[in-house]
Amino acid sequence: MRSLLPGIIAMAVVVTASNILVQYPLGLYLTWGALSYPFAFLVTDLTNRLQGPEAARRVVLVGFAVGVLGSFIGTQVMGEFGPLVTLRIALGSGTAFLLAQLLDIAVFNRLRAGTWWRAPLVSTLASSSLDTAIFFSIAFSATLTMLEPGNDVSWATAATPLLGLGPEAPFWVSLALADWVVKLLLAVLALLPFRLAVARAMARVA
Repeated sequence: MRSLLPGIIAMAVVVTASNILVQYPLGLYLTWGALSYPFAFLVTDLTNRLQGPEAARRVVLVGFAVGVLGSFIGTQVMGEFGPLVTLRIALGSGTAFLLAQLLDIAVFNRLRAGTWWRAPLVSTLASSSLDTAIFFSIAFSATLTMLEPGNDVSWATAATPLLGLGPEAPFWVSLALADWVVKLLLAVLALLPFRLAVARAMARVA
């Protein structure tokens, strides 16, 4: 268990920071949490590369528990328009995190024997896409209003130009697209710290 401690601490820090930073807007379509959350996939991939898929799954479960706790606390904190975290956001966040991270582990493990960058890049791109689709659909889609009938998400379902430029779509689709693009960009940028961290770990073992 002690060998998992760095990964567990890193995952807990990323999830906690993201739960806090998501409350602060970054322009019209993003929050600061969009910049911190994708590093959860980096933590998972590093754990998977250095300690294997089972260790990665344990780290993910800790991150999931931290996220659930953070969401629960958020539901008890009242903001200007109600709880900081609604039931739909909590459900979407937890479901997206767990399923996306487990997909990340599975894809990474399938590709781990290939070129060093292939497993972390492909697994993160696939899991980030799933994460975005699940979270924004559960949290804001009009088709899932039955999950929390008392939660007014009309602001998110209102038709607006996609990212302010494209054809009209529900506003939450613009939020999801912006979030997804950031995840993809950070997936590429994260290859550098991934490579450096793995090389440093291997040098210590040698």
